[in-house]
Amino acid sequence: MQISKNILVAPLNWGLGHATRCIPIINAIIRNGDNPIIASDGMALELLKKEFPRLKFIELPSYEISYPEKGQFLKLKLLKDSPKIWNAIRKEHLMLAELIAHHQLDGVISDNRLGLYSKIIPSVIITHQLQVLSGSTTWLSTQLHLHYIKKFDYCWIPDVDGIQNLSGLLSQHTDDDIFKVYLGPLSRFERNPKSQIKYDLMVLLSGPEPQRSILERKLLSEVKRFSGEVLFIAGNVSGKQQMEKKGDITYYNYLSTEGLQKALDRSDIILSRSGYTTIMDLHKLGKKAFFIPTPGQFEQEYLAQSLDDQGIVPFASQEDFKIEMLEKIKLYKGLDSIYSSTTTSISDILSETFSNVNENSEPIPGSLST
Repeated sequence: MQISKNILVAPLNWGLGHATRCIPIINAIIRNGDNPIIASDGMALELLKKEFPRLKFIELPSYEISYPEKGQFLKLKLLKDSPKIWNAIRKEHLMLAELIAHHQLDGVISDNRLGLYSKIIPSVIITHQLQVLSGSTTWLSTQLHLHYIKKFDYCWIPDVDGIQNLSGLLSQHTDDDIFKVYLGPLSRFERNPKSQIKYDLMVLLSGPEPQRSILERKLLSEVKRFSGEVLFIAGNVSGKQQMEKKGDITYYNYLSTEGLQKALDRSDIILSRSGYTTIMDLHKLGKKAFFIPTPGQFEQEYLAQSLDDQGIVPFASQEDFKIEMLEKIKLYKGLDSIYSSTTTSISDILSETFSNVNENSEPIPGSLST
């Protein structure tokens, strides 16, 4: 009889993307007959509590990541906050040893929480950023990130290997010290070809404050000039779910995965940030979209520019966006035009990851590394 494993799943609390892309991982752990234990902080933890109310939850030290009101100051803000971030990484690493003993953990899956590596049990980091864009300091930020990635047994990359991918150059790196496993794009959603369109436009917000709220205020004003039915999802998971209807605009502070699946199915075009998790979700659903990258976030700006250059999805800066720009969507191919898949299921990767590791947590050569 197979003994169930206790696997810690710990997404970074930076917007909601890290948490939501862990949902298919958590579901796969459950399907395998194992026990996921969820660890995070802030809104990421609150979202997963709503998604999996019966699971066990642990609060981890907060990285205290926040955005300045002006995007050009983001790098300076992160540099100023770096002592707090490094301190949180150190605290969570020390905390992990206690969690392994107390919860009898058999493995840990960290989505960009850099301190959750272990020499006692197999440890996995999920990231699509083997290159961390930061302008003139890209080399330094990339090397710092790779320094931590190498402390984990495996690096799971939610994309496919090669140039026909979603993340572009971000997930490409030739460092042989990293045991890379390409999962294919991760999404908590499934495409429903039979769905009927109800909303002409869906606004889908997420991301750290205060930029989420700044964009919410701007778009609530802009959509008043949109001709058609609008569904507005603010991406604020604090408190109870609320719905308000004003004319052609239906507003929710947040939706569960089930509710969001139905909402996306019934929406014609999507207006959102160009966060990588959102891109993976819209690709899975075959949606046409318009992106507004978070000001100063080089990764989102790169992804938006890359998809625009390929004629896939148009974008505009937060400052310049006008609702009339949505007309440009008709001239673009949409995310459905990118082919991205993998033949290996997440359940199989989970099984192999947490069974093919020796006593020193060193990966077996040739097992999952690609």
